[in-house]
Amino acid sequence: MSLSPKNKPRPESLRKIAVADLRTGMFLNEMCGSWMDHPFWNTRFLLDNPADIESLRNSAVKEVWIDISQGLDVAEADATPPSETRAETDKRVERELVESLVQPTILVPRVELASEVKRAAALCGKAKGEVTAMFSEARMGRAVSPEKLEPLVEEISNSVQRNPGALVSLARLKSADDYTFMHSVAVCGLMIALARQLGLDQAQIREAGMAGLIHDLGKAMVPLEILNKPGKLTDEEFDRMKRHPRYGYDMLMEGAGVGEISLDVCLHHHEKVDGSGYPDRLDSDTISLFAKMGAVCDVYDAITSDRPYKSGWDPAVAIRKMNEWSKGHFDPRVFQAFVKSVGIYPIGSLVRLESGLLAVVVEISPSSLLTPSVKTFYCTRRKARLQPKVIDLGELNGRDRIKSWEDPGHWNFPDLTELWSGLDAPRAGSAA
Repeated sequence: MSLSPKNKPRPESLRKIAVADLRTGMFLNEMCGSWMDHPFWNTRFLLDNPADIESLRNSAVKEVWIDISQGLDVAEADATPPSETRAETDKRVERELVESLVQPTILVPRVELASEVKRAAALCGKAKGEVTAMFSEARMGRAVSPEKLEPLVEEISNSVQRNPGALVSLARLKSADDYTFMHSVAVCGLMIALARQLGLDQAQIREAGMAGLIHDLGKAMVPLEILNKPGKLTDEEFDRMKRHPRYGYDMLMEGAGVGEISLDVCLHHHEKVDGSGYPDRLDSDTISLFAKMGAVCDVYDAITSDRPYKSGWDPAVAIRKMNEWSKGHFDPRVFQAFVKSVGIYPIGSLVRLESGLLAVVVEISPSSLLTPSVKTFYCTRRKARLQPKVIDLGELNGRDRIKSWEDPGHWNFPDLTELWSGLDAPRAGSAA
């Protein structure tokens, strides 16, 4: 079987410009911000409607990439100071990620992914049921009791301790109908892994996990037609969506036994360190550590998951995009610890080796995030599939290494999930 990359914009045709410099006739290629920062479901289109430009200027997005091969360039007189090319940005982001490795990594003994993934798949199925029930109770106006969820948080914590990549990566594979529920499970697991990497104590780790599990409870008060809308949200719908942290906080305040950390993360996981977030526009000095953790974990799972309006990004792509936004969005210390917990090339990432082979990451190495274990399956030189083979890059002593990450959207591989997980077409929330 011969495969080749799909067409993609030429790097030299891309320009990063300020939103203030947008005008009709430009072709929008990418927004420099998370999907929650704007109401658009499609981020690649010709700007032929002034109302769309106005919506962008009123959003939290400050910069965008335009493709001058498909639309107008920015007028020289209106241009902001020279911006990087796409290639320069990619090189800078890669350099910053590598430089972050000088920070100490907390090494935690773990079992291999293959031995944990089936257990994690079964746990995802159980967790989906319990979280779905929690949201149903909330929609009916009943108070949520975190005590009922404590055993689930403990099980998720144990799975993450055995291997953090298994449950978190499986929970990423959610359908549109499952998104809100499995997103809660994924953020719970990510918060636990991040808390461990930050060196928090056991009580704080459990509280971080609980906060992750119930952080999006307010979405129970957002109509499903808005949550699952496959097209652009109206300004009114986008405003309603942005109220969900307050909805969740108010619901949790009505219950008993909800910890301060859970309340804080529920209300403030969309705050940004530059003060442009919501609902309270807090800045770095007034956002708590746990809310900063929630912001990183929430965005990572959101942008790596398929949504009704957009396919999820490859995990390695997501890490690099988040690093681009991190200066104003995330706390640097928290973001660096997060990268350590999931990897520069997280499990499931598609990468190209210097040998010309394509592979998926099947295990990260906490001692060296640049040398994970990968499963090779395709030769770019021969343009042919290969018998899958697991290789520990750390044991090759430089004889082969990762050259770059690859965007799965540029290839036609239908079985990437099965390759890294070892399961037959696994889906979050379904027991193996």
